[in-house]
Amino acid sequence: MRLLDQAHIAYKYYEYETSDGKIDAVSVAAKIGQAPEQVFKTLVTQSPGHGYFVFVIPSICELDLKAAAKAAGQKSIEMLPLKQLLNVTGYVHGGCSPIGMKKLFPTFIDETALLYDSFCVSAGKIGINLCLSVQDLAGFVQARFADLVRFPAD
Repeated sequence: MRLLDQAHIAYKYYEYETSDGKIDAVSVAAKIGQAPEQVFKTLVTQSPGHGYFVFVIPSICELDLKAAAKAAGQKSIEMLPLKQLLNVTGYVHGGCSPIGMKKLFPTFIDETALLYDSFCVSAGKIGINLCLSVQDLAGFVQARFADLVRFPAD
């Protein structure tokens, strides 16, 4: 939030209860009273020998690794192991934000975000989410939009 304040980017923040252990993005959407398709999760991946990539996708979807690799211009990518997340990004699982990572990694936002004026992402701490303009976030983290997701099989 401090970084957004410094950049004069407007946002709303929501605090939510975490004692029940439900910190996945779909549960967070319900807790903050937002539509699950407008609450996005931040996923970090790695490509062998080519670094790290950040993907911001709707809570109700799964990252399509082939589509993500294509968007990033890589042959393949894989999810960053959770045990490496804090060291690489400065964030813990459940509190990973596309804003304020240790480094500005190449970032991609699923194109469905363009359907909304604003959407919600983690504020970088479990228990707090931010809602802000899709375009403001994309500009701030120098993100590109791409088709990145698939819907989980029921």
